[in-house]
Amino acid sequence: MLFILQADYIFLLNDLLMSIRKEKFGQLKNGETVYQFILKNKNGLMAKVISYGGTLTELWTPDRKGKRINIVLGYQKLENYLKHSPYFGATVGRYANRIAKGRFKLSGKTYRLATNNSPNHLHGGPRGLALQNWQTEIIKTSEGAALALTCFSPDGAEGFPGNLTTTVTYCLTDKNELKIKYHAVTDQTTVVNFTHHSYFNLSGKESVLDHLLAIKSDRITSTDKTLIPTGNYLHVHNTPFDFRKLAPLGARIFEPHLQLKNAGGYDHNWVLSGWNNRLRSVAVLYDSESGRKIKVATTEPGLQIYTGNFLAGTPTEKKGVKLKNYQAVCLETQHFPDSPNQSHFPSTVLEAGEEFRSETVYGFEVG
Repeated sequence: MLFILQADYIFLLNDLLMSIRKEKFGQLKNGETVYQFILKNKNGLMAKVISYGGTLTELWTPDRKGKRINIVLGYQKLENYLKHSPYFGATVGRYANRIAKGRFKLSGKTYRLATNNSPNHLHGGPRGLALQNWQTEIIKTSEGAALALTCFSPDGAEGFPGNLTTTVTYCLTDKNELKIKYHAVTDQTTVVNFTHHSYFNLSGKESVLDHLLAIKSDRITSTDKTLIPTGNYLHVHNTPFDFRKLAPLGARIFEPHLQLKNAGGYDHNWVLSGWNNRLRSVAVLYDSESGRKIKVATTEPGLQIYTGNFLAGTPTEKKGVKLKNYQAVCLETQHFPDSPNQSHFPSTVLEAGEEFRSETVYGFEVG
């Protein structure tokens, strides 16, 4: 095996070729350069990731006829991520999803966070990790070249305790998998919850409500009108939340169920079966017309499905064209929302000296 590093290019060579290419994407007002990395595998799949927010901006996969399209929402200009993006493709933290009323108690002390999703804290706050420019490094792994992005969050940032260093690694394998690994360490007891926030659309159409979804889960964490877990679990049997078998996203999304009314659609955490901190298959998203399929595997206990219920009016880079509600769906592997305030949920506490590790794999197939 030959390993070559040349300026903005890295190649991992054996009998096949994998590559990562680096280029300038834009510049922040503080003078920092935002870089874009283009990952390709031997089968022609391509992913683009920028250092701002550790963000996946494009992901090109084929349909059953071999036609490739970009299956995630995003922008080609940095200014649009700064002005308009609802976390398109971002690495979200320190705490993904919501924390009730922006506060929690840890080791006897109450911490207060920004309430940027009034009255709650959302996705790490208005200056969370999704809105930072990460340091980057191209590394060699057993499965090929990978992109490692690292972000330091100081003690007190957005109200969270502890100096936290987080690394997320993207690898596009020759098995047509996008592997995302998370690692974090802290010098004080804190709470962490990370997720990948791509908005998927496997067809390129203006709605994903005909996409088929299956989830290995028989419960969700029920929520109040502000989308904070009540602490109770709702069994999915005979509800619009039953995706134990492949079913269209839109088949029951407009039923008069209180949980759907509160969220304007699906924006809920499914309690994944068989959680043991090991990687296992948990969900499938399928577009029958194109044949594109995503298989999701994760070490996490939860999966937030968000059907883009509030996308309407979000600008695109096409003049006069704006997004519509339900134009994409997020498959956010995670710990449960508001876990710091729900002692019976899987813990999100990270102690000083411990290492947080998590992995999610999006596998792409055609069927």
